[in-house]
Amino acid sequence: MIQGLGLGLALLAGVTQAAQANELEAIKHRGTLIVGVKADYPPFGFRAPDGKIVGIEPTLAAQAAKKLGVKVEYVPVTASNRMQFLEQGKIDLLIATMNVTPERAKVVWFVEPPYYASGYNVLLSDKVKAHQWSDLKGQPVCGIQGTYYNKDSEEKFGLHIVAFTGTAEALTALKQGRCIGFIFDNTFIQGKLLDKEWSGYGMPLETLDAKPWGMATRLGDKKFHAFMDQMSADWAKTGEVLKLETRFGIAQHSAYVEKLHEQYKGK
Repeated sequence: MIQGLGLGLALLAGVTQAAQANELEAIKHRGTLIVGVKADYPPFGFRAPDGKIVGIEPTLAAQAAKKLGVKVEYVPVTASNRMQFLEQGKIDLLIATMNVTPERAKVVWFVEPPYYASGYNVLLSDKVKAHQWSDLKGQPVCGIQGTYYNKDSEEKFGLHIVAFTGTAEALTALKQGRCIGFIFDNTFIQGKLLDKEWSGYGMPLETLDAKPWGMATRLGDKKFHAFMDQMSADWAKTGEVLKLETRFGIAQHSAYVEKLHEQYKGK
């Protein structure tokens, strides 16, 4: 009985590996590339007034689909379900503002090179004359409870962090003048600055501690993964993500993406 169970598991593993090896062909046969993207994180993935999902990441997904000669289908994902959707086969590809970490690399295959990076920065009123982090020494800055850069910024630059449980509360406090800025992920701040509500605010400081974002495929999906590796390398070479930053209103290019383009453009 145990031998039979072992044989069954081995056969199942073989079938799974074969299915993964043929994933690229399966996508072409289906005629659709199914991609998990954010729908609430402008300008990387958000809903347009007509309800369609648009943004930097959906545009990259559409380009990959075009290269394959298939249509693209977007599936909205969140931080809590995106890897599960990929593991469960609900999506073929994940492009959803996800940092590359060793723990996540055990669950999904990250595409190389990583296409973006995010760090932390401060949303400041234009009335605040700050050009470097040290200019904020001793000043009250709104933040979110539990984020690692609260302690980091306090120790390195002498910020006084006023921590809140959520972004809505922190941003309200900023508007009320209870702090001079809001420290958070720089890409979140970039999205806010695209909203007219935040005219008169900016992000004049250098983004710190940038960590790479990676697209991901299922583990073992060799052919499709190699295809996406090539797509990402081509985007780095042509500066495609820099172009999309401009197209979607990001005024200050990501230093990571600029460096990546310099590295790949001669290849």
